[in-house]
Amino acid sequence: MIGGSEDIEGNRRNYSEEFKKDAVGHSLTSEKTVVEVVQDLGIAHSNLRRWRAQYGKNGELAFPGNGKQRLTPQEEEIKRLKKELDDVRQERDILKKALAIFTKKP
Repeated sequence: MIGGSEDIEGNRRNYSEEFKKDAVGHSLTSEKTVVEVVQDLGIAHSNLRRWRAQYGKNGELAFPGNGKQRLTPQEEEIKRLKKELDDVRQERDILKKALAIFTKKP
């Protein structure tokens, strides 16, 4: 398994998506206890507990990294349509204002 890395200050470790998924998979399929898995991997018990909860909730969409959000195809479509709707509303408002300006009588 590929481990995480320490940042420049050495304070906080960052773990890759692959490492997290491997750790969760190992903890779920191994005959070892969670405590033994944590010790084998050299990670905090709280990390593995949180990763297991995230994986249980989001499945393969868990652990997107760097604050990014993984969306299902339906969620991506909704996001795209909301943006398109916002753009069209802005265009409509601009055209209304332009129409008001050009139809004013001097």
